[in-house]
Amino acid sequence: MFCGPEQDWFPCTPVFAYAWGMKANRVKCSECALHPLCLPASVSVEEIERLEEIVLQRRPMQRGERLYNAGEPQRAVFVASQGSFKTSVVNEGGEEQTLAFFMPGELIGLDGLAAGIHRCDAVALEPSLVCEVPMGSLERLSQRMPGLQWQLLRNIGKSMTQDQEHLEMMGRKQAQDRLAMFLHGLSERQRALNRPADVLLLSMGRADIASFLGLVIETVSRGLGQMQDNGLISVHGREIRILKPDVIEAMAHGEHEPLAPLKRRA
Repeated sequence: MFCGPEQDWFPCTPVFAYAWGMKANRVKCSECALHPLCLPASVSVEEIERLEEIVLQRRPMQRGERLYNAGEPQRAVFVASQGSFKTSVVNEGGEEQTLAFFMPGELIGLDGLAAGIHRCDAVALEPSLVCEVPMGSLERLSQRMPGLQWQLLRNIGKSMTQDQEHLEMMGRKQAQDRLAMFLHGLSERQRALNRPADVLLLSMGRADIASFLGLVIETVSRGLGQMQDNGLISVHGREIRILKPDVIEAMAHGEHEPLAPLKRRA
């Protein structure tokens, strides 16, 4: 099944059908479900209308498609209205290091603010929709909207906090603690989106998770299995249900004894 006019057909999957709906009847910032995350609470109707004028048409992206590459000039910042992204770098040995994951409503592209050049690649982890805000237009508008300036600073602060938490995570010796911090962090970000905090549908593969946590894939799989054996989570493919969020949170904060491996039945 295909959507759109004959000269512009595309597969009618949910994300592309939604994108076509927005193309035909553009969703305004004021009508977007992520409005509270992207815009300051004090923003006026007139200010929202100004912002809508500079936001480029939301565009669909397929899994694996690049939003930008390392070394490219920073021309815009981005916000996913659907889907998720990762940022990564490739070291001199050709190995990819996952730096961060981005969920809907989170600002992508801040890595280019310092030098005006992106320091990493940004890639869609699943079919996604992204809003693009040109830097020049954003800079001019933020000068006239103090609330928008504050929201940008707030998002930069959130990004710095996540970077600091990642460094703290990498400093943990126990792989279990790193996994707990990762799961707890995703849970809290789900909560901010008004989604169930105890059900995580992972868009990233275990290789990306292992790279992000500084572990090998086998350690990630073994750690998740150990958490499941201890009744903390249940794992079904890429769906993880947090059964004991209080224990996961305690482990994330280093306030819980390491899990003892359980003997599996023969």
